[in-house]
Amino acid sequence: MASTVFLSTISSPPLSSSFTGDYVASSRCFIGAPVASSSSPSLLYGKKNSYPLRKFHVSAKKVSGLEEAIRIRRMREAEATSKVKRTPPLRRGRVSPRLLVPDHIPKPPYAESNVLPDISPDFQIPSPEGLVKMRAACELAARVLNFAGTLVKPSVTTNEIDKAVHDMIVEAGAYPSPLGYGGFPKSVCTSVNECMCHGIPDSRQLQSGDIINIDVTVYLDGYHGDTSKTFFCGDVDEGFKRLVKVTEECLEKGIAVCKDGASFKKIGKRISEHAEKYGYNVVERFVGHGVGPVFHSEPLIYHYRNDEPGHMVEGQTFTIEPILTIGTTECVTWPDNWTTLTADGGVAAQFEHTILITRTGSEILTIC
Repeated sequence: MASTVFLSTISSPPLSSSFTGDYVASSRCFIGAPVASSSSPSLLYGKKNSYPLRKFHVSAKKVSGLEEAIRIRRMREAEATSKVKRTPPLRRGRVSPRLLVPDHIPKPPYAESNVLPDISPDFQIPSPEGLVKMRAACELAARVLNFAGTLVKPSVTTNEIDKAVHDMIVEAGAYPSPLGYGGFPKSVCTSVNECMCHGIPDSRQLQSGDIINIDVTVYLDGYHGDTSKTFFCGDVDEGFKRLVKVTEECLEKGIAVCKDGASFKKIGKRISEHAEKYGYNVVERFVGHGVGPVFHSEPLIYHYRNDEPGHMVEGQTFTIEPILTIGTTECVTWPDNWTTLTADGGVAAQFEHTILITRTGSEILTIC
């Protein structure tokens, strides 16, 4: 389950762009404008030119890396928006009452409160005993997610998926982490088509052609395991399939740079490079996060180019969960304060794993 960050615009050089990340050298656009004419003849290829000579004044306008990145992104978004197939706009269905969790199942501290917890400033590095519990939570989350994917069919409601996920988690003796987190009313996030993330399951039936991200987090024996995947429903447009494929590849490439001592900013750089190669955009508002006994903590994992400080440490556990869009990354949030959609109605896709940093690389924990 992604955490949310709010960005401010940086306006003075040197620029570290949230669109292009590491400092980008300034580029120059050359602008030519005729400023004078002359009646004097000139030689052209050894012959007299009967036309008046036009003199051009060439000036150079210095463009910052941030300005150039904004121009490129707007151009890509405009091109993508004009080509992309549109799905019918999402409409909120009926949200059923919150499901109950048996009293004997341990609950996270926030479960009985509607207050959104602060992000913990502490990195989470489980002890050997804690890591055993962490592995179990992550493996359960992966099994639940795979099961949820088998339910994705036309006419199935996201509320039915929520009920099935809830029951499987509870039967395993675990708590569905999203339930009650900051007042979230359901046990799983289901984000359909243009929903970037945090979609609340409701009575809407899935349609053939939909794509849906299902985000599962479980709390088992004091540890959270967090994972998500985007699934196809029925006959899906090839353009949507390509977006989903590239998004999963972005997650894989972000994980590939992780190891003890590596800088966190490498994750966003590698993800952005791969997304841009295919003309997609990386959402900046939602980030990965530390996870373990606490649901959301430092480090925050930025999936776009950035110049944030910090290095990975062996034993850390955190999520990487990029969201890619075909069109704009601007978003609108419904009055429920959770469901967040792309502003232009273009589809979005997301994948997520919880990983463990090792001395020579990383280990994906949310697999089964």
